[in-house]
Amino acid sequence: MEIISFILNFQEHLRDIIDIFGPFSYAVLFLVVFVETGLVIMPFLPGDSLLFIAGTLAGSGFLNILVIYFSLLAAAILGDTVNYFLGHHFGMRVFTKENSWLLNKSYLAKTHEFYEKYGKKTIIIARFVPIIRTFAPFVAGVGKMHYSTFLSYNVIGAFIWVTSLTFAGYFFGGLSFIKNNFEFAVFGIIFVSLIPMFFEYAKHKRRKKEAT
Repeated sequence: MEIISFILNFQEHLRDIIDIFGPFSYAVLFLVVFVETGLVIMPFLPGDSLLFIAGTLAGSGFLNILVIYFSLLAAAILGDTVNYFLGHHFGMRVFTKENSWLLNKSYLAKTHEFYEKYGKKTIIIARFVPIIRTFAPFVAGVGKMHYSTFLSYNVIGAFIWVTSLTFAGYFFGGLSFIKNNFEFAVFGIIFVSLIPMFFEYAKHKRRKKEAT
């Protein structure tokens, strides 16, 4: 149970991880982001909060901002790429149970619904939506999206996601107000990042209404 708690609250132990692993902390953070975005069975790992906190620690001098930034960017791009090919080659065969907590078909259905609303832009928008972020590239592979098309949206989405949250932490995470209200700050960053999705949803509803 302690191991599960540690994994689910990984971002809260990030400072300790840096103290323990030193320079190898970059590899640990790379691995976490890669697994969260690259393995469809790991949607519960931290994403948005991890990027923000990593940026905050870089701003405080515990991490090198350029090393951590490019490491996380590479992890996000490679993770989605691996997830795409897993979906492309294995597809629905890995989803065998309706109510499995690990490979729940409802997650797949929700991601399909996302694609219906936002199309290819789902790859970008889903970066800011937990659970959907992990399943979107997998579903793109299942749907046999052309890889060159997927790759372009993958790179753009990873760039926006990693850049916005990591540098938000780097520039603003050290402010006393942020330190004293850190959880609210993380939720605020995530909310702001979701604004484009709300606009896309509104546009989708308007088009649907006009069509009917």
